[in-house]
Amino acid sequence: MRELQVVDASELATAYAVARYAVRLDGDTLPLRVGEPAPDLEAYWPAECYTFITAWNPASEPHSDDANQTADALMVAQLDAAGVQRLAAWAEDPDGEWREPGWLLADMDNDLVDRLAHEFGQAGVLRWRRGEPVRLRMLVERPRDSDVPAEVADFTDWVADWVSGPVTA
Repeated sequence: MRELQVVDASELATAYAVARYAVRLDGDTLPLRVGEPAPDLEAYWPAECYTFITAWNPASEPHSDDANQTADALMVAQLDAAGVQRLAAWAEDPDGEWREPGWLLADMDNDLVDRLAHEFGQAGVLRWRRGEPVRLRMLVERPRDSDVPAEVADFTDWVADWVSGPVTA
């Protein structure tokens, strides 16, 4: 497992919260936004719970395309072995200058999500239940409340207790 060192969790959570996320399904690009429901996606692809995760750029540090693609292939192999339904998705900064591929997962258990995120060095994922707003799930220690902007805090869950073990269904 990787040891994740986050210099400024508040800043990182804010960057994740304002990023744009999307999935392409049946020829349509469906946006995902932290703090907003995703009714179009949920109508197209029914599930009880959704997760966006990526294996790219662990610890929010740029890695080569080869390293990122290798990590992504390892994540896909684990998702396939666990029988997790997935769709290709992506995240990008608000200016569209940075884009990172990822996966939208259906009905994956919280513990499994946390294990996978930790294994691939991810500080946060998107996670929400059907009919509810998209939430940011930060897998690092929560900063002082005064450091987290209200628009981020309202839709962010902080989970610092790592669970170890293999990813299984």
